[in-house]
Amino acid sequence: MIPTLRRALRNAIPEGAWRGLLTRGGIVWLFALFIALFNWNGGSKGHSIDVVLVYTYAISTCIWLLTDVLRFPLRGWLQSPAPQYWPESWRAVLWLLFGILTGYVIGTGIGDAYAGHSTWDLLQLDPKRFMAIMVSSAGISAGFLAYFYLRGKNESLQRQASEAQLRLLESQLEPHMLFNTLANLRALIGTDPVRATVMLDRLNDYLRATLQASRADPQATRHTLADEFNRLNDYLAIMAIRMGPRMVYTLDLPQELASHPLPALLLQPLVENSIRHGLEPSVSGGEIRIEARCEGDVLTVTVQDNGVGCDTTADAGFGLRQVRERLATAYGARGRLDFASEPGQGTIARVVLPCTSPHGRQAG
Repeated sequence: MIPTLRRALRNAIPEGAWRGLLTRGGIVWLFALFIALFNWNGGSKGHSIDVVLVYTYAISTCIWLLTDVLRFPLRGWLQSPAPQYWPESWRAVLWLLFGILTGYVIGTGIGDAYAGHSTWDLLQLDPKRFMAIMVSSAGISAGFLAYFYLRGKNESLQRQASEAQLRLLESQLEPHMLFNTLANLRALIGTDPVRATVMLDRLNDYLRATLQASRADPQATRHTLADEFNRLNDYLAIMAIRMGPRMVYTLDLPQELASHPLPALLLQPLVENSIRHGLEPSVSGGEIRIEARCEGDVLTVTVQDNGVGCDTTADAGFGLRQVRERLATAYGARGRLDFASEPGQGTIARVVLPCTSPHGRQAG
């Protein structure tokens, strides 16, 4: 029974909507307490506090369930767009009126059952007071929904601004990588044309994948760890052609993390940093290892090399600064970059993110 109920809830309500939904429910319950205390102190004489609380919480909860929760199963009919699912149509007006009136009727029935008398008798005894109660309940409910709607719109605008900033940072990183690669290619053309041709083919594959990703609709698709690791594989293959046997690399991505979302090119500067400051200055070269792990609700992606290491000024460079800015934009305080390097010991850069399920829900 319980597993069946869980499946039904997952199908009815998008997984990313649960947090906001429960937050709004908590706000409704908090204000319901203040409304109950106000009514008991001001106008509900003759009723004990428990009766007033039952009426208020029953009506508020039923209206919230029918207006806020019910809009998710009905998002197809309401034509509610993701990710906020707030409808903007004439159907929303009908849904709002239905939710408020039906919620009031059901909540009042629950209160009447608890109190042992019928509120609907008031319609015959004092119609004006009854209508005043109805209008005030509708007004309070509409006010809540208007507040939640505006809040959802504001969150949507903030998300769009963050996505625009991520696009800007990505556009700044791509030329940085491209110029470095072209400089390496130019040097190789004069010494080893065959390897230069292979490198050019790899670069072509890399740029094709990058161009396709940049043209993709961010609402229709998302960049994943698998996409990021594939790009890194192309880039490292380019570098391996230039450095020859001096460079060895390993990519370790568990299958269960392949579909985990990630900002595009987030790891690229870390790999470039390892090659430029760790392996290139070393006569014998070295190894780069990139691995992803998820423990509990924390995803860790590590870029590690056993090269010559670097001084602390590398931590303030362009690439690492961009990684930190992108983490702050995409994840806020939940994302960070840990960087450590010792001369002669190599460098380790660790990106820490919230771990999500393949469907985008935070694990744990």
